[in-house]
Amino acid sequence: MGNRSSTEIIANILDVANGGETKTKIMYFAFLSHSQLKQYLSILIANNLIEYLDGTNKSKTTEKGLNYLKMHNEIRKLLPQLLQAKMANEFS
Repeated sequence: MGNRSSTEIIANILDVANGGETKTKIMYFAFLSHSQLKQYLSILIANNLIEYLDGTNKSKTTEKGLNYLKMHNEIRKLLPQLLQAKMANEFS
């Protein structure tokens, strides 16, 4: 796996935490160290993209986080099309 952008890492975390998941599973599936996960979770919680479920030791993606994830996935679908169009224009 190559270098990922912070937006890609955030999308990975939100995807894994959809429905509620422990920090260990989020770390494992998002390929993050514990310190990296702590930093990202604090940012995501502060921006109301993820919430900590009291008494369950789990974090869950909020509605706002699901909207972010949906927009992120839509943009990822558009990028290859935009890059192809740009390259076609450069070689015309």
